[in-house]
Amino acid sequence: MQQTWVGGHQVPHPETATGLDHRKVLMWVFLGSECMFFGSLIATYLVYAGRSVVGPFPKEILDIPVTSVSTFVLLTSSLMMVLALAAISRGDVRGFRVWLLATALMGATFLGFQVFEFNHFVHQGLTPRTNLFGTTFFTLTGFHGAHVTVGVVWLLSLVGLSFRKGHVTQENSLKVELAGLYWHFVDIVWIVIFTLVYLIGVTTG
Repeated sequence: MQQTWVGGHQVPHPETATGLDHRKVLMWVFLGSECMFFGSLIATYLVYAGRSVVGPFPKEILDIPVTSVSTFVLLTSSLMMVLALAAISRGDVRGFRVWLLATALMGATFLGFQVFEFNHFVHQGLTPRTNLFGTTFFTLTGFHGAHVTVGVVWLLSLVGLSFRKGHVTQENSLKVELAGLYWHFVDIVWIVIFTLVYLIGVTTG
């Protein structure tokens, strides 16, 4: 049974009928709804792919090498997240902080790449109002960036809480596990976006 700290005392969290902590069940439900959300955005992008009547078009503006680097950074952050969870699970709080900070730093680096890319696109004449590609592209990648931002803030909050006695420990490592589930989800979504928008999009756009 998982424990959490309330008013300086540990309070147990009962398991559900599934045998899982109710917080983990809620997280899976939330991620399920997020799958539908991003699924609708991706479907919209695919429906309107190649229908822009004015440029710039995907093959004229998408920079695969630069985005590949940012993708590698984000995917590597998932490994850092796994190491952070492993560290707190064995009671290594110091190692947990190092790996989680590394995860957050990589997430922030990915966001930096995205800001650079958006700024470059705007200077190349692509905005959400330019054409259908611009509208669907900025909406899809913008919402993903917003989710990464939430994730970075969440991870940094956990690092801060780890300095307060009893808030992030081996016994309540579920907090870290939940953040890890969210982070891995965001990474998986980006793999789909990168494949469909960048790798395939440049040949169809």
